[in-house]
Amino acid sequence: MALNLLVLFQFISITIARDIVFPPAQRNYGPQQQHPIIGFGEIDVSVANFAGLTTFANVPYVHCLEKLEEGKRVDGTEAEKFDIAFLGAPFDTAVTGRPGARYGPGGIRSGSRRIEPDAAWSIYTGENSYKSWAKIVDCGDAPLTILDNTVALEQLDKAHTIIADRATNSSEYPIPRIIVLGGDHTTTLSALRSTYNKWGQVSVIHFDSHIDTWDPKVLGGGISHYAGVNHGTFLHIAHEEGLIRNTSIHAGIRAPVARSKGDVRNDIRCGFEIVTARDLDLFGTTGIIQKLKDRVGKSKVYISVDIDVLDPAFAPATGTSEVGGWTTRELLTIIDGLTGLEVVGADVVEVAPIYDTAGETTVLAAAEVANSLLTLMVQQPVKPA
Repeated sequence: MALNLLVLFQFISITIARDIVFPPAQRNYGPQQQHPIIGFGEIDVSVANFAGLTTFANVPYVHCLEKLEEGKRVDGTEAEKFDIAFLGAPFDTAVTGRPGARYGPGGIRSGSRRIEPDAAWSIYTGENSYKSWAKIVDCGDAPLTILDNTVALEQLDKAHTIIADRATNSSEYPIPRIIVLGGDHTTTLSALRSTYNKWGQVSVIHFDSHIDTWDPKVLGGGISHYAGVNHGTFLHIAHEEGLIRNTSIHAGIRAPVARSKGDVRNDIRCGFEIVTARDLDLFGTTGIIQKLKDRVGKSKVYISVDIDVLDPAFAPATGTSEVGGWTTRELLTIIDGLTGLEVVGADVVEVAPIYDTAGETTVLAAAEVANSLLTLMVQQPVKPA
């Protein structure tokens, strides 16, 4: 009896089951072979997200550091023009914690492969930064020696100078802006020198778990002058060089300082106010955004994001993790809320992919941060003074 019921049930299931009909096979996948639902057409292998050279968000690669004469290559052809450029800074020999950030640029680019310029319309704004007035390119990595920090930073200084001197695609905004993919945080010093040369002093919005304004005499300088230039002193040095305004601000700070009062006093001398990580609990993202905007006012702004501003649960792949940080969503909400600021330069640094999870948690977060920084630049074009 039980056997008969089973046979009857199977027969009924077969007779009422939905027929599954597959459409005829298509061999042509249109312009984006990774996304056949976009459309059909002739075979096109010119754009492949997981083949060929990996650039940030699959934007075009440009050899930005080639020698030019009056905007032309040695063969007389016109050099590519661009408005916003990604530049890798593979440098990690000035860290006080775990090394590995020299592989950050490649890791961040890997995390950005899912971003396709033709299909990057924001669900929040309805905008697509890659389909805007700005021509966006990836300049690859600056060639930096790993044997001498002084020489490496001079190389990075020169790379910034060359790129910042390139012609833009937009005649209305003649200075290209650069987003650096780091690299340890020392690389921000070269970026600030570059922005100063083109834009004058800037206010720095510094997302980090550490203040990074330590006096070189306190951090590293006791060993040698050479050691005093590192990822914890670069903002102090930037202040000494007159690169930054006294309207700068940290966000997400939670790491301890070396001296009970001296480090905070020195931080104030360097022109910074502090928003701690736990201030988010008191003021919310809206309050933090307003604090940052109020602090920098109408000045030109450089935004530097150390990925360790995030809690290690969201960004484990970094050299000096500090617990109690922000979530990825909170950080992105705050950055996206900085609309209207004249952002003349930016970076995402301290990404060390070797410590990441199998799910690439950190590099995915870093790529999205870089994408948000790009969006701020696109939303607010900047003219020189």
